[in-house]
Amino acid sequence: MKILVVGSGGREHALAWKLSQSPKAEAIYVAPGNGGTAHGIKNVSNINIDVGNFTALVEFATKSGIDLVVPGPEAPLVDGIEGYFRKVGIPCFGPSKEAARMEGSKAFSKDFMQRHNIPTAEYRNFTVYEEAKAYLEKLNHNVVIKASGLAAGKGVIIPTSKEEALATLKYMMVNKEFGAAGDEVVIEEFLEGDELSILTFSDGYTTISLPPAQDHKRIFDGDQGPNTGGMGCYAPTRIAPQAVINEVHKTILQPTIDGMRREGYPFKGMLFTGLMMTKSGPKVLEYNVRFGDPETQTVLPLISEDTDFAEVLLAAANGHLDGAKVKINPGFGATVVAAAGGYPGSYAKGKEIRLGLVAEDTNIFHAGTLLNGGKVYSSGGRVIAASATADTLEDAVGKAYEGMKAINFEDMFYRKDIAHRAFKQTVPMEAMTYASAGVSIDTGNALVQRIKNAVRSTRTAGTDAEIGGFGGLYDLKAAGYEDALLVAGIDGVGTKLKVACALNKHHSVGIDLVAMSVNDLLAQGAASLFFLDYYSTSKLNVEQAAEFIEGVAEGCKQANCALIGGETAEMPGMYALGDYDAAGCAIGAVKRENLLPKLKDMTEGDLLVGVASNGVHSNGYSLIRKIIEKHNLDLSAPAPWNSSTTIGEEFLIPTRIYVRPLLKLSSKGLIKGMAHITGGGLTENIPRMLPDHLAAEVDVSTWPLSPLFKWLKRAGNIASSEFGRTWNTGLGFVIVVSAIEQKRVLAMLEAEGENAFVVGKLVARSSSEGCVLKNLQSWD
Repeated sequence: MKILVVGSGGREHALAWKLSQSPKAEAIYVAPGNGGTAHGIKNVSNINIDVGNFTALVEFATKSGIDLVVPGPEAPLVDGIEGYFRKVGIPCFGPSKEAARMEGSKAFSKDFMQRHNIPTAEYRNFTVYEEAKAYLEKLNHNVVIKASGLAAGKGVIIPTSKEEALATLKYMMVNKEFGAAGDEVVIEEFLEGDELSILTFSDGYTTISLPPAQDHKRIFDGDQGPNTGGMGCYAPTRIAPQAVINEVHKTILQPTIDGMRREGYPFKGMLFTGLMMTKSGPKVLEYNVRFGDPETQTVLPLISEDTDFAEVLLAAANGHLDGAKVKINPGFGATVVAAAGGYPGSYAKGKEIRLGLVAEDTNIFHAGTLLNGGKVYSSGGRVIAASATADTLEDAVGKAYEGMKAINFEDMFYRKDIAHRAFKQTVPMEAMTYASAGVSIDTGNALVQRIKNAVRSTRTAGTDAEIGGFGGLYDLKAAGYEDALLVAGIDGVGTKLKVACALNKHHSVGIDLVAMSVNDLLAQGAASLFFLDYYSTSKLNVEQAAEFIEGVAEGCKQANCALIGGETAEMPGMYALGDYDAAGCAIGAVKRENLLPKLKDMTEGDLLVGVASNGVHSNGYSLIRKIIEKHNLDLSAPAPWNSSTTIGEEFLIPTRIYVRPLLKLSSKGLIKGMAHITGGGLTENIPRMLPDHLAAEVDVSTWPLSPLFKWLKRAGNIASSEFGRTWNTGLGFVIVVSAIEQKRVLAMLEAEGENAFVVGKLVARSSSEGCVLKNLQSWD
């Protein structure tokens, strides 16, 4: 036989490996294949044809005398690849386009289950967002929301609250995050219990199932974090004794195959059935119409070597599976998947993979890899896996993890708890762990892996910005500071974090954290050298924390300082679920002669130059939130002062970082003093840079008051004097310059992209007030 396997993942590598054991397998071609199918398996080779190029695949198959086609991924099956080969008389182990609707449309499959009384969760299908929203708002139980179409394994969301459910619905149907896959959604009841998957050969009549398997979809240990394509698997599961499997065949699998045949689209191929073992019995979560991944890598090694796998697939494709025999070896299989750092979010490709030898009964199955110049490189999110078999599950899992030691590439990440649910079931009383108290060390480690690239991007001459040690190092000499003063600053973001949590947008407040400290250092003429952050929460959400810290890294880059360390604290019970707090410490340096303020140089008549802010920056948010609540406004509603954006987005504009432009002026001796306008506004911050005998006279009519600030003042009915000591009112910095340098300073700031205004002057202090605001009526 000549066999064509279509696909490029770990599943396809495992299929090619198992097919190569058939004595009839003369040649196996994998299109397009990966680094594992490119070499090392007898009679297996790659051909460079994409899985969606059906015309080219058929042309290759007819010219090469292919006897059997085995499509791996769901997309070509849903798109009808089986029909293309049927037309030219080549058997295809896979369902017709009509039968593939069982995976291609979750709405279709749920309706099918209802028609045939197959146990599943209660559900409703929706194609209109407002109708789905109205239905969701009426429900009093937890739900699962599914994009009906194919969404690369990411289209099933399990919200933890009604608010999250509504946001998920909008994310799918309005924002179109899954494209056309979310045009129709399924809202179904959340089922509690343990999941398992059963892979079943079918020729439209006969069914033969492989051992039940349990996948691990979440990216992090303890089933935390976002869904993935699968981070590991074991089989057979301990939650499904033979009596349960017999019941599943009787009430679910056989009725499914019979129902499809009777409705005119008989199923030939591999039916993947995802089940939830509920208190009221097994219920179907979903159907897939192909081998699972990583279930395939786990269960195929359990098939005995005297089972002719190629013959079994051909028998199913040709309609005589009842004549085939599949023998399963006793024992267990386990698979651990190694993913690229950052997956299932953005991740780097092209990392060289170094592979060592593995023990007997252990296989390395490639997924997102390619072979180039004799070396293997990463090319996907789930990169490579170690699969092992043994007499006991514990030994199989242990051998799989031993196999992982033979795999090495930069930022490699894998779960450390594959089969944890099975092991938990064997312990009469659960042993106490730090994780059982609500603190996950592994989740913290996963966060470190996730943010490493962001941290590295902040490297400067004084440090490599690597994290993971006990302390961060900084080389002052390498940074060019052999004789300088060190300046330290520490700050937080305040209740602006409440806005970030309400909108689940955390990048900009990470920038804020850096800005508040580095701008304080700047007020003393100091360049920021490095930064340390502190992030604390009740339960660590890696996505949330990573987004925040990636914002911190962005702020560090804007300030030209290195993020060299931090602390992430998980403290159950200290915060409301989903909330967090953060603090940051910046260390800077300034040459002695450039230290600010230069109090002795300041004289009456020196000018005050204000440098514009981005918005309200990071102070006064307790009052902002009170104003919003008083007017019964939603953060996601259009801003009353700017209908092109939302209230929340306006208030999440990050604090401006002024380090680069103002240091240029300071290094040229043009600045006598600087005030960072933060909490306390103009009246409290400007005097901090002045000598006792001088005061600042500020004309508030000399710069424009933005619509946002006008709205705050009016909506809060805030007196002008209070207004000037609460927010920055449009100025992020006020600097003192000589009157003769006024034009030069303004020109340099304009060249750096800053908006600046002469806002006042220094006068002799006649009272205790260090800052006098004039023309306050202009704010009304």
